[in-house]
Amino acid sequence: MPKSFQLSFPLKDGREFRRELNVGEILFILGANGTGKSSLISRFFQAHSQHAKRISAHRQTWFTSDALDMTPQLRDNLERDIRSQDQQLYARYREEYAAQRASVAIYDLIDSDIMLEREIAALVRSGNPAGAQEKARIPGPIQVINELMRLSNIPIEISLEERQKVVARRNGGAAYSVAELSDGERNAFLIAANVLTAAPESLVLIDEPERHLHRAIISPLLTLLFEKRPDCAFIISTHELMLPVDNPGSQTLLVRSCVYNGSRPDYWSADLLEPNAAVDDELKRDILGARQKIVFVEGTPQSLDAPLYSLIFPQVSIVPKSSCRDVEHAVRGLREAKDIHWVHAWGIVDNDRRSAEDIARLQALGVYVLSHFSVEALYFHPEMVRRIAMRQAAVTGEDYQELFDRAVTGAIEAVTVSREHLVQNAVERLVRRQIFDHLPNKDDIRNKPTVEIRVDVDAIRAAEITAIDTLIKGRDLEGLLQRYPLRESGALARIVNGLGLARPKYEAAVRKLLQEDQDALTFMRTLFDGLYEEITG
Repeated sequence: MPKSFQLSFPLKDGREFRRELNVGEILFILGANGTGKSSLISRFFQAHSQHAKRISAHRQTWFTSDALDMTPQLRDNLERDIRSQDQQLYARYREEYAAQRASVAIYDLIDSDIMLEREIAALVRSGNPAGAQEKARIPGPIQVINELMRLSNIPIEISLEERQKVVARRNGGAAYSVAELSDGERNAFLIAANVLTAAPESLVLIDEPERHLHRAIISPLLTLLFEKRPDCAFIISTHELMLPVDNPGSQTLLVRSCVYNGSRPDYWSADLLEPNAAVDDELKRDILGARQKIVFVEGTPQSLDAPLYSLIFPQVSIVPKSSCRDVEHAVRGLREAKDIHWVHAWGIVDNDRRSAEDIARLQALGVYVLSHFSVEALYFHPEMVRRIAMRQAAVTGEDYQELFDRAVTGAIEAVTVSREHLVQNAVERLVRRQIFDHLPNKDDIRNKPTVEIRVDVDAIRAAEITAIDTLIKGRDLEGLLQRYPLRESGALARIVNGLGLARPKYEAAVRKLLQEDQDALTFMRTLFDGLYEEITG
């Protein structure tokens, strides 16, 4: 039997992917539906069919029998026929001998258990009780399955009863046929039975092990199976992002796409993430679920940021992070990781009235700062308000300029009412920044008897009042959006009310506008200081 397996397939740029997978190693194949994962599984099986065991994604999880009801000859013939069928081109999407595969798995499980008992009995008969005791300490496959089920949070126990019939008990209750197990329980049982009865030094290929199983079950089950069979090599095709993270010593092949010539795969687009890649588990999870270009943004998947940025930057994975610090950490971590040079990362964070020095520092790291205070400002930019007003007017018959003016006037009035709050908020932010900018360093503390930080709060307040009053007087909605968090005033509500919309419908209308109006989308991209051009260049 081989100690390693050569894996190869053509890449889209004419190169050949080549990798040696040793016995004891694990390779996850991760990708979306239709990217060619099952085709890769079929290719790898066909290359090593004499020493491989394949568990198909299309596997049947119900049993025609729960007993040893086939002869050894029939079992061997079935295995030969199944192996032959699995080498066909259609094996990636169609499974022949579906019912018989489950029966073979049960046969092998029962046979392995019986063979162990026979070996123990033979040692006793030969007058070697010590050898028999030593052999008896080896757990049989059914005993191992019960241990795996318990540790994988599946409350069933399998046993072999009269006439070589496999039964199950739930929480120590009455026995019932394994054919009556739930879909998930049968799936876990079949995967475990196939893996535990594989020949030593086999290549075990499992396509979509998560079918019918929650991650809380399949993750520990697979990890335990890997531990039980260190004498096999494993290839796991999955949609479950966290399975590779849960097995830190594994390699991960990220499959992006596959091009077919008829029904035959021509080449793949794929990248390999090594087990020792210098990124933490959270970043690894972000990479596993992403395209080759990633933009990290502030917020959550439910916030306004992600859906808007997905429209502005298509063909790029938008990954929300909870804070600016998290965005900076993610971008820096990926850009400094030499093992994953094929991942290109950027970040976008809110402006929050940052200093010019801080903006330049972040941009040097690949983190772009919005030109406006926060992401809401992009939705309520005057150009977006004007275009939505035009669309509304086309439906209602109103004059779009009147709609636009009403929305802007309402916003200015709301800012005027909240003027003191917005000024106080800005002054507090600027005062804090000046204090932090002048915090003493080690040399100051060591060499200066007194450290003084003086901030002219009155001057800051006076400048802020002048600025906001100028913007209000000039009806400069964009200037206000750049400088202040208008969500803390009634301005945004007045804008949508002026257009005759509720806020969720207005935000949805902006996203629809960006999907349908190329000019609006192009304008929105100009607000990102060249980031779109850098990503697409």
